[in-house]
Amino acid sequence: MHVRTLGSGGLKVSGLGLGCMGLSANYGVPVDEAAGIALIRAAVDLGVTFFDTAEAYGPFTNESLVGKALAPVREQVVIATKFAYDYDAAGNRLGLNNNPAHIQQAVEGSLRRLRTERIDLLYQHRVDPSVPIEDVAGTVRELIEQGKVAHFGLSEVGAQTIRRAHHIQQVAAVQNEYSLWTRDPEAQVLPACDELGIGFVPRSPLGQGFLTGTVNEFMQFPASDVRSWFPRFSPEARVANQPIVGTVREVAAAHNATPAQIALAWLLAQRPWIVPIPGTRRLERLQENIGADSIELTAEELQKLEAISVTGNVQGARGTGRETYG
Repeated sequence: MHVRTLGSGGLKVSGLGLGCMGLSANYGVPVDEAAGIALIRAAVDLGVTFFDTAEAYGPFTNESLVGKALAPVREQVVIATKFAYDYDAAGNRLGLNNNPAHIQQAVEGSLRRLRTERIDLLYQHRVDPSVPIEDVAGTVRELIEQGKVAHFGLSEVGAQTIRRAHHIQQVAAVQNEYSLWTRDPEAQVLPACDELGIGFVPRSPLGQGFLTGTVNEFMQFPASDVRSWFPRFSPEARVANQPIVGTVREVAAAHNATPAQIALAWLLAQRPWIVPIPGTRRLERLQENIGADSIELTAEELQKLEAISVTGNVQGARGTGRETYG
């Protein structure tokens, strides 16, 4: 697989990473630990070197799974994790807490669960409006100086926050939702990353499965699946957004590829410092996603995909409909 660089600090990763969240949270019952470990290690064997997790996934259980799976190959891979929230003794999320002392405490927990002495990429998972981003960036800078963290990242942020944080501590990567049906970062965030030399990691690069062409209006999502309450996954929105998938299918046919591969190839074509992190529970889907790394879309194909997926053509709000970039 091709290698890409996130940020001007030289963080090199595989062109496609693995988002590990879905193995433990948000998409139904968590996978069996042995199955999760097998999938993560298969990704390593297939050339993936970039693995994304967070303390919030589970919470905590996904970090433990990733740590156990990658322990034998720790020096061959890049592990990204995230902090942001307070939890009670039972592990229930209480709310945002990005105070410096809490960040330090969260990092100690992540290091322990990930079975490592260093977090390669540490993201602020969500912006805490009660804590200046300068304080957050300064705390991560101290952790970098201590050798506990290698690189700093931000998740679901706007351009202003990126600039303020980067002024205090160099930001290696920004992770926001970005795909053929979520193009919000193109207005301000991607230009800021371009200007400042920051990498970009699209989360939900396959539109939470919609862009694979396997989701239709008849599907029923269990209550444990976040899509069951997202406006963009209402039956009506799923019908209205099918033309996007239709165009992706047309381009896929020309490459003897799948819709998922084309959706990922489109992202890879946007910037050389973009690294999508599709998630999956299935080996065949993992292999399929990795195949996108070898697909080159023509200028005409890129234009065709972009025309059908402009923001005005997509029905339904992303997420809960209340998301804004901090």
